[in-house]
Amino acid sequence: MNIHILEMPLDFGASRHGSDMGPSAIRLAGIKERLESLGHQTVRYFSPIQINPQEYEKPGNPKAKYLQPIVHANVQLASEVQRAVEDGGFPLVLGGDHSIALGSIAGLAAAYQKKGLRMGVLYVDAHGDFNTAETSPSGNIHGECMSASCGYGLDELVNLYYDGRKLDPRNVCYVGLRSVDPEERVLMKKAGVTAYTMSDIDRMGFCDVVRKVIVFFKRRVDVVHVSFDMDCLDPMYAPGTGYQLPAGMTNREALLLMEEMYESKLVRSAEIVEVNPVLDVRNQTAALAVELVARLLGEKIY
Repeated sequence: MNIHILEMPLDFGASRHGSDMGPSAIRLAGIKERLESLGHQTVRYFSPIQINPQEYEKPGNPKAKYLQPIVHANVQLASEVQRAVEDGGFPLVLGGDHSIALGSIAGLAAAYQKKGLRMGVLYVDAHGDFNTAETSPSGNIHGECMSASCGYGLDELVNLYYDGRKLDPRNVCYVGLRSVDPEERVLMKKAGVTAYTMSDIDRMGFCDVVRKVIVFFKRRVDVVHVSFDMDCLDPMYAPGTGYQLPAGMTNREALLLMEEMYESKLVRSAEIVEVNPVLDVRNQTAALAVELVARLLGEKIY
């Protein structure tokens, strides 16, 4: 498979600095070498953006901080993601905070609409990222990226790259939720997303949840984008992320999910976000990110 690795050193969408160094940490953990050892070819590996550090910019709208630089960066990402798909490649986006999902999903949607393919998104995250400028308690755009991709929120975000929503929320499946704001929850239910929280995982067992996820996508879509936020994991396994919430997924559960998504044969793109080396221990979170991507792209234990 031809892999297009796009580094997005963007942390404008979050409160805590450091995720802008996530792509370099993943690079140093050997992502390129690991994928090539699996027989994949890295046809492009670069960053599509040149952006000032957050400290050089003004936040602007307190309900959607750093809106303009985030939009600018994501338009560039969307263009490169669309190009990768149209070239027959697999876009792999390394973040950065989760606001980069705006660009990834916009570029994928543009490419798949031309091909007449239905896209779904597996969103592995502790958070819903389904707030809008009206409901967000923080004003951080990484918490508004999925709602905007599904057509809710500020025009600048909803219409990023091209006008209109990019994704049918009924084709979105969450795994690992454990922190959802009250008004955000209302909007997610109204939109019709499917969600498996950590409580669902505890009640049903992880294997049953994974089976349901696979069935969900096989019934509804032609291609799947995996958007993986490292804060879905328990801090015991991923200390290097900006939002360290207890009682998350184990590393083994996350690896199994990636293995099963590979076996589904539906995954055509992925992004991995919120690796924060400032908070990490011996780069173990970045190393786990490499493990997850490798399993998603076909690595097996035996």
